[in-house]
Amino acid sequence: MNVFTFAFAFLACSLHLSESWIVDPGPTVIATKGEVWPKPQDQEKYEEYFHLDKSQFKFSNTGKTCSLLEDATTRYYKLIEKLSSIAKKYERKIKNKKLQKGSLGGLSTLEINLINACTGLEYPSLNKEAEKYNLSIPSTSGGKAQLTADNIWGILRGLESFSQLLYINNGDVNIYLNATTINDFPRFGHRGILLDSSRHFQPLSIIYKLLDAMEYNKINVFHWHIVDDQSFPYESTAFPELSEQGSYHPTGAVYTRTDVKNVIEYARVRGVRVMVEFDMPGHTRSWGVAMPELLTGCFENGVPTNQYGPMDPSREFVYSFLNDFLTEAQQTFPEQYMHLGGDEVSYDCWETNPDLNSWMDSKGMSGDYKAVERYFMERVLAIVQPKGIVPVVWEESFVAGTKLTPETIVQVWYGGYPSLKKVVEAGQPALLSSCWYLDHLATGGDWKKYYDCDPHNFDGTNEQKNLVMGGEACMWAEVVDQNNVLSRIWPRASAVAEKLWSSYNADEYENVQKRLEEHSCRMNRRDIPAQPPNHAGFCLM
Repeated sequence: MNVFTFAFAFLACSLHLSESWIVDPGPTVIATKGEVWPKPQDQEKYEEYFHLDKSQFKFSNTGKTCSLLEDATTRYYKLIEKLSSIAKKYERKIKNKKLQKGSLGGLSTLEINLINACTGLEYPSLNKEAEKYNLSIPSTSGGKAQLTADNIWGILRGLESFSQLLYINNGDVNIYLNATTINDFPRFGHRGILLDSSRHFQPLSIIYKLLDAMEYNKINVFHWHIVDDQSFPYESTAFPELSEQGSYHPTGAVYTRTDVKNVIEYARVRGVRVMVEFDMPGHTRSWGVAMPELLTGCFENGVPTNQYGPMDPSREFVYSFLNDFLTEAQQTFPEQYMHLGGDEVSYDCWETNPDLNSWMDSKGMSGDYKAVERYFMERVLAIVQPKGIVPVVWEESFVAGTKLTPETIVQVWYGGYPSLKKVVEAGQPALLSSCWYLDHLATGGDWKKYYDCDPHNFDGTNEQKNLVMGGEACMWAEVVDQNNVLSRIWPRASAVAEKLWSSYNADEYENVQKRLEEHSCRMNRRDIPAQPPNHAGFCLM
């Protein structure tokens, strides 16, 4: 290339680049104002609006009441106070300011009508009807705003929607909300987030913020993947040596019994269930620091290597230990559902261990390590069944041919829709996670790929699709800790929340972008460090 050709090419390239970088000023996506996330099943919104003065506004209980309701109204009034303080912070003094056309004046009260008492509803339910609510902001001046629900869990969801109807305008001290009628309920009963607290220990402050954000997104299951190969941060009273020796730090990286109870209570009052997972027989290396007899010793050329693999299915001690351990865990976690793992079982150490292989010969399983995996999981299922525990397992247990009890829930994480279809065709209830792995990163705005996923996107009968209980977004923690885990989850998991709550294909991308821009800003204002969902933009804080 001669100098003239080079100069021409350089000039052409420069002109191309300069043209491609010409953009309009302002946010890439204009955020909505006062839109509810997840999108309600049925909503009518009007141009008429109220302003809300926090000093005059109150929640008024016209039906049943309980501590759960009292706690909730206190929480939501604080959110209103915070929004009001942000509006006041950025107020611009405008002389002779007048309310615009369509104003209905001030809204002083939200009447809350809880129809059924909270008695017997100490913990949230999987029944999606329990979260149904009706919210009405009148379209006439002097009307009363009303929130009605049969159960306290519906009231909690309705209060969240009411709080999201509120918005502020730049330079205006007022809080506004439009006249609105909402009839709403979730599409799926199980809407979860998995948090891995083993690969990196997650402090309680992070877990509490996660639970706050789950309430803001109407997600109702905290799947606590509490232990794994790397560390055992769960304190067991019966076996305290497990966390004392198997955690990263015996006091600085352990969840005490009190910690766990506090998390469960914090979640409960926000309508969130806490489902613990003790993954087995694989992912158990940290258990073996204190109790190596639980695990399978690895051999090389017939010689022990001082390395360990999964739990040893040939030892009766393992099952007696698990009976005692899971009995205590059931007493700690009141949730009926317990995740027993069953994923990614490596056969390497099983293949080399002479004692295990002799046992396999005696059981007629010579060389069939998948049969060993089945044997172990069936023994564990037999342990939990008399306890009234409803087990959840990863899809490997199903693929291995384990004889699952009819109520055992299969969580699909790698096989996608083909696996999901096989599970429900076999009559097993299922959860979908394949397309909602939050540790899989992509370019900006990758919430769209999560929004594209739907638990019913497979060819099946209505009966089969009804076996899909919902799904979970999974936050595995190999490369996230307290410094970045929340921003990695939000607002990407918000897309999952809407797919599990709202009607099928509830909204168009362009509208979703605008609503998610507002919702991310809303979470930021509420101290949830949600990352930008789209591109350039700004949020008053």
